[in-house]
Amino acid sequence: MLWLELFGYLIVILIAAEVFVNALEHLGEKLKISEGVTGSIFAAVGTALPETMVPLLAIFAGTQNAQINEEIGVGAILGAPLMLSTLTLFLVSLAVLKKRGVHGTFIPEPTGLRRDLNFFLGAFALACVALFIPHETKEIRVLFSFVMVLIYFVYIMVTLRASAALVEDGHGTEAGAPMFLTKIGIPTNLGTIVFQLGLGLGLLVLGAEGFIHGVEQAAPILGISALLLSLMIVPLATELPEKVNSILWIRKNKDTLAFGNVTGAMVFQGTLLPAIGISLTPWIPQKEVLAGVVITLVAAAWLRWMVTRGQLRVWHLWVNGALYATYLTIALA
Repeated sequence: MLWLELFGYLIVILIAAEVFVNALEHLGEKLKISEGVTGSIFAAVGTALPETMVPLLAIFAGTQNAQINEEIGVGAILGAPLMLSTLTLFLVSLAVLKKRGVHGTFIPEPTGLRRDLNFFLGAFALACVALFIPHETKEIRVLFSFVMVLIYFVYIMVTLRASAALVEDGHGTEAGAPMFLTKIGIPTNLGTIVFQLGLGLGLLVLGAEGFIHGVEQAAPILGISALLLSLMIVPLATELPEKVNSILWIRKNKDTLAFGNVTGAMVFQGTLLPAIGISLTPWIPQKEVLAGVVITLVAAAWLRWMVTRGQLRVWHLWVNGALYATYLTIALA
């Protein structure tokens, strides 16, 4: 029964992702914004809501066991960018392997991708440094948190400023199919686009939260700690919206949207959420935590290097998949 429940919520997530992506493309086209903004800010923040809720609920309204709450919070905060930078990118490569081949190329708009990765690498490196700051030095930790929040707001301003020029250069968002609501006779306008967007987002949150609940019930069967659960299994569920959306876009040859959805979510989850963790949890370099942070940075740096070289190939993302396997080996050892 539990596995049937998990499968049912997975179907909800898949349907919701189709509804959300369809509406988001129309919203980007309506507002005349670039694919980079649509993927890196709108899609990234919207689909990041499920995994954002997990650490917040754990820290502020978790169980009576404060240590368990902190472990779940830290694991969920660090597990999300780990999953995005490794397993998610690997799955994106598999989605187009048959069509593009091992040596096929991805062609996302490069300036936006480099910008996302630069902001992420800088902010997440700060999160790594903060692991070694004693919890008693609250003033320094609060300063780190403030800087990381500031980084995200600067990122938003820089991304929005670049949008107009990108649209003029032909990187505007274009809807690839009519709005789903038009199939039942509802006209396409800003109001109906927002309504379908909200419907898709609501289903995404519902599906992801239900999937999380099922995974948590399965945890005792797997016999792992709360920290490992939140680092490895919870992100697997909460990152499903990003995975599915990016796979849908990459299969439609919308590479900028696909990569922007992943890297934009990495920036969001590599700044605002660690800022909360640094301030409100012990945030110490346990083996599982430190290994996750380092591997995440290596995976993001590898992608940044490949983008800098000017040609991102399908097999390059297999390195990211191998890094995830490396993390599992370290964490489970």
